[in-house]
Amino acid sequence: MRILITGTTYPPCFNGQSIFTGHLAEGMAKKGHHVRALFPSHLIKPFLTNVSGVECQGIRAFDVGFHVDVYYSLFPQTAIHSAFSDFKPDIVHIHDHFPLSAMIANEARKKGLKVVGTNHFLPENWAPYFPWSILPPRFSEKVLWAWVRSIYDRLDMVTSPSKTAAGIIKSIGLKAPVTPISCGVDLNTFNTHYREQRQQIRQMYGLPLDKPVMAFVGRLDGEKKLDVILKAIQLSGCDQLHILVVGKGAAQEEIKKLVADLGLTGRAHFPGFIASEDLPKALNAVDIFTMPSEAELLSIATLEAMGCGLPVLAANSRALPELVDQEVNGYLFTPSDPQDAASYIRKFIQSPARWPEMGEASLKKVQPHSIENTYNQYEKIYLDLLAK
Repeated sequence: MRILITGTTYPPCFNGQSIFTGHLAEGMAKKGHHVRALFPSHLIKPFLTNVSGVECQGIRAFDVGFHVDVYYSLFPQTAIHSAFSDFKPDIVHIHDHFPLSAMIANEARKKGLKVVGTNHFLPENWAPYFPWSILPPRFSEKVLWAWVRSIYDRLDMVTSPSKTAAGIIKSIGLKAPVTPISCGVDLNTFNTHYREQRQQIRQMYGLPLDKPVMAFVGRLDGEKKLDVILKAIQLSGCDQLHILVVGKGAAQEEIKKLVADLGLTGRAHFPGFIASEDLPKALNAVDIFTMPSEAELLSIATLEAMGCGLPVLAANSRALPELVDQEVNGYLFTPSDPQDAASYIRKFIQSPARWPEMGEASLKKVQPHSIENTYNQYEKIYLDLLAK
């Protein structure tokens, strides 16, 4: 099977859509399929290379400037026509509704090809970066969702990362069939194998050896709400608690300033971006994982932390309650409420004997999200559509 995968972002860009798209492309290649990924070039200039068995075609692009790791291709028609004539896909899978994906979907339909679309989009993640963000939120949401519907209504199948995400996109009146499929996590990589090395790993990242450490992994952008957790740590009164902040983003300097303003300097550690092959080591060296974002359609970072056997403190918002059972593998706090988050931080710190039990619950809960299950489900969708 020849699969053409496309979207606005692809590795090495650092965001959930990029990470999942790269995993899926490489997973399908490992299963013996021919895969080409077509995306705006993070190098600006066009290129065609092979990465982990995937033909990666970067289209000439420019840095949009308003967001880290987002690139845009002007007039990509020539590259699109070339990809279809050279690669000759059997099926097309788009990962957003932006112009490049829309053009590729239209070209596929002209050629009678089946098209699958995965929705990673929420208006609250993107509205601040668009001109109409000054408009009333309900109006701008309607505009943005109408844009999604105008592309995805014409697809043969739409997938979403969680049941919550499926419910959201169905609620906008989408006519195409929708099915939830987890983004998945590689449990052969994200597991507890490095647990015995936690002291050495802590030394490597400059973490205290004898104090509790919480971790956040993700883009350092405003919508991730990291400020809520930092304020909660200060409000909790748990002076021994440290936090490891992994990632990069447009708001990182603002976040570091907040750390200083809150008096958390020395207790907040910023190693920057950590490569996926090293991230399991960092996660095995900490005690608790946190995801304060209110706009997660699943959260790959949280799945990875659960695979490493960590209890989770997360916002009670969107799809995160699908990953966290209250009092079982962690706690859910009221979104954007640092006081409520602080109360659960105190519960964690006062009950360290429960961390192993909660971590085991995370390990059990993450098993159905194995990346192999994700690959198998997508392969079945592709084959079923081709059979029709």
